Amino acid sequence: MVPEGVFVIIPAFNEALSIDKVIAEIPKGVQEIIVVNNNSRDETSAVAKKAGATVLDEPRKGYGYACLKGMEYAATKSPETIVFLDADYSDYPAELSQVIAPIYKQNMDMVIGSRVLGQKENGSMTPQQVFGNWLATRLIKLFFGVHYTDLGPFRAIRWDALQKLKMEDKTYGWTVEMQLKAARHKLKITEVPVNYKKRIGQSKVSGTVKGTVLAGYKILLWIFKYALSSK
Repeated sequence: MVPEGVFVIIPAFNEALSIDKVIAEIPKGVQEIIVVNNNSRDETSAVAKKAGATVLDEPRKGYGYACLKGMEYAATKSPETIVFLDADYSDYPAELSQVIAPIYKQNMDMVIGSRVLGQKENGSMTPQQVFGNWLATRLIKLFFGVHYTDLGPFRAIRWDALQKLKMEDKTYGWTVEMQLKAARHKLKITEVPVNYKKRIGQSKVSGTVKGTVLAGYKILLWIFKYALSSK
């Protein structure tokens, strides 16, 4: 049973083949599923609407732009908890209940769904993703003393805690920015295992050289920026 006040934000760029599957497997009881159509060129918007989601349009391309658009809408609805979930069907949306559980049962502020702690289908994460996660989480432990195993996008956070973070990244650095700022604000953070499978379609980030390089650059930029500003 999902508690009241849980909203799901799903950034989506050209995910018409997968978005309805994601929506269908989100547990019943979620107050609202918000799909942010991030300048898609396919039928993502129409498919998401037909599946029962609220669809917002964010023409500026970027994962962070889409998340911020979803948050702007959610702010008008008095949410208790926000869940961020990808649109590519690589996560298991039914695991939402276990991702939010520590917030309601252990009074946590933020929960990261860790693919490292869960079971990954062979080929679901590229070698560069695996290495990038390993490097980023170890740098965070080194500089900030907070142990994460993953920068996974499947995560839940209390709305009041999310507001404190004043999120700003517009593109690839969204997840690491959230985790760095959560550490800086001394939020109560935990991780839970989540399973991971091959996504439908090609990744816009790890599936291209440009995306991989830009994502890696942005993640490291946030880590070193925060490390230097804390001195």
